[in-house]
Amino acid sequence: MHILVTGSSGQIGTNVGLALLERGDRVTGIDKRANAWTDEIETVQMNLATANVDEIPTGPFDAVLHLAANAKVFELVEQPDRAMDNVKTLFNVLEFCRRNKTPIIFASSREVYGDIHHHVTHEDLADFVVAESPYSASKIAGEAFVYSYNQCYGLPYLVFRFSNVYGRFDNDAERMERVTPLFIDRINSEAPITVFGKQKVLDFTYVDDCVTGVLSGIDKLVAGDVGNQTINLAYGQGWTLVDLVNLIGLGLRKEPKVTYEPSRSGEVMRYVADIGKARELLDYDPQTPLSAGIPKTLAWWRESGALA
Repeated sequence: MHILVTGSSGQIGTNVGLALLERGDRVTGIDKRANAWTDEIETVQMNLATANVDEIPTGPFDAVLHLAANAKVFELVEQPDRAMDNVKTLFNVLEFCRRNKTPIIFASSREVYGDIHHHVTHEDLADFVVAESPYSASKIAGEAFVYSYNQCYGLPYLVFRFSNVYGRFDNDAERMERVTPLFIDRINSEAPITVFGKQKVLDFTYVDDCVTGVLSGIDKLVAGDVGNQTINLAYGQGWTLVDLVNLIGLGLRKEPKVTYEPSRSGEVMRYVADIGKARELLDYDPQTPLSAGIPKTLAWWRESGALA
């Protein structure tokens, strides 16, 4: 297969791109920046929010995996124009897919559920009337556009709602400051950290589990076995940010210096995914709880030289 991956220089894009190449598929990446971790993924540097659709390489491709997005929730509260760029980017990619009759996999987010206080969140619980932040609004709009292109033009799709993916290739703090690598870096350097929302419960997904689910989705969408579905892709268990801090401190053998503050505007306080649909449709079987994923993540940091 030949897969077009947008956002190919990001964490998920890099891991999925390398996994596709390893099994013998061809990958063309699009990103507005060069890949900081590998030169194995053929990458066209382009800002899809401002690009002309005709500038996108035509392949032909068997599917498009659309990951490109501005993704830091609170930063997009402060800079909402970046959320609008997410919508523009997806629109251009959808137009490309429509013209070339190419199925699309859209990377959505747990943020579309908002602050829902159910024990476990399955796909039908998303309430599109309420958007907690400009970022969540951009993903809600993105899903709506994807559904409309299927309805009006018959474009096959899968929507994956990701949740706090962490692990290999996620320590590019200059581009985007994620909570897990931020805490690893601060705790390792014995610097103070601030936890916004001590009671916050999130569903952390180790990157290898995420990649396995995405690859299965690509295969089944291209084969026509599964299509036009919205699927949670997570581990299926909740952990607090306090758990995250303690596991990192334990793995580094250092005592975290933590200050707790209330959650910030736009942030979701609880999300645990129902992954039954992913299990049923994609044979998805995540193997790595946070307690096992943090040691794996720290091992990669050490191997890559990011930890002294």
